[in-house]
Amino acid sequence: MGVDKDHCHFLIQAIPTLSPSKIAQIVKSITAREIFKRVPEVKKKLWGGEFWTEGYFIGAVSKHGNEETIQNYVKNQGRDKEYQKIYSQQIMMF
Repeated sequence: MGVDKDHCHFLIQAIPTLSPSKIAQIVKSITAREIFKRVPEVKKKLWGGEFWTEGYFIGAVSKHGNEETIQNYVKNQGRDKEYQKIYSQQIMMF
């Protein structure tokens, strides 16, 4: 998991029995429930009591992709210099 100013990224490995949208739904549900349980005052401060927005983005990495590059990108969220380095590596993949 990597976090930035207004979003976070997860790198999740899964077998193809669940759709990516179902995985996103499960992750959002479990994380919100745990945060509200561990830090109840968070829910009071949120507009409408919702932890996550409705949207999400899903990208896939195949066995032929560069998983290490994606792992570094996720891990280094919020670190501008690292982002530029990783972004350059991603561009070179194309």
